[in-house]
Amino acid sequence: MLTYTLRRLAYLVPTLLGITLVTFFIISLAPGNPVDFIRGETMSARISPEAYDEMLRLYGLDKPIPVRYVIWLKRLATLDFGKSFLDHRPVISKIKERLPATLILNGVSLLLTIAFAIPFGLFSAVRHHSRFDKIGGTVLYMLYSLPEFWVAIMLIMLFGVKLDILPFIGMESLDARQLSFGSYFLDRVLHMVLPTVCLTYGSLAFLSRFVRGSTLEVIRQDYIRTARAKGLDDSSIVYKHVFKNTLIPVVTLLGILLPALISGSIILEYIFSWPGVGALYFDAVLSRDYPTVMGLSFITAVLVLLSTLVADLLYTSVDPRVSYE
Repeated sequence: MLTYTLRRLAYLVPTLLGITLVTFFIISLAPGNPVDFIRGETMSARISPEAYDEMLRLYGLDKPIPVRYVIWLKRLATLDFGKSFLDHRPVISKIKERLPATLILNGVSLLLTIAFAIPFGLFSAVRHHSRFDKIGGTVLYMLYSLPEFWVAIMLIMLFGVKLDILPFIGMESLDARQLSFGSYFLDRVLHMVLPTVCLTYGSLAFLSRFVRGSTLEVIRQDYIRTARAKGLDDSSIVYKHVFKNTLIPVVTLLGILLPALISGSIILEYIFSWPGVGALYFDAVLSRDYPTVMGLSFITAVLVLLSTLVADLLYTSVDPRVSYE
């Protein structure tokens, strides 16, 4: 196990280098640059060529792309993601400032997904071809096919505008800090309802069908027939024999979903004006804020690779037959 873990960690270095290299070159080759954006937003379009060139030198954009990438790597070696081109604040400070909002929203969504998807998938598999399975499967397929941004807009129009019962902008109301603790907590919960629903329904539909398919494969195995022949009731078979073996592919899927806790949902956070990492990513891309984009891309890549490694290591806990020797 230790040898396998060290070997996988060693593979992370070239993988991360490849990811950052591709990302850096793609954003650098995109049309426009931060100076063009700033000039168009805050300065006269008739700025002199000398002043334009001076701003390029100020941001280091006058150097070739490979040279700029090497400079960025040297800073990364000291965990320095640089400063934002927009407000000159350290990128790591901006990420730390937005991170709690993303963790709260995506953490609640992930917990709800797991709490409902696994029991629903197990029950659908055990009651295979029943009315519950057919109706539930149809509804889940319909939910999975609906785009998140469209559902978000429809929910805002219905519950936020027409019925006016749920807020849909930001994390809290403007006067929330003046409310009592109970009222403030309720205000925060109400602001989370719509974005949480939009984040949850798609992953709930996907994970529940995934659990159902995995469970159907397990219950067809010979040892399940043997357990039934011994007279074990269905609940004992499901929870003692089926459930643990079903977790093997589920662990793999959760290893992919966990990075979303940090990276956030770019489109939904922007639609609901949620002050999280996803919205920061969106604004950074639009404004050509290269240091912020690279910092967020690097952190997301690290989380994806580490979560995949953790999922692989958890296999030994879920299935004793798995060995890394």
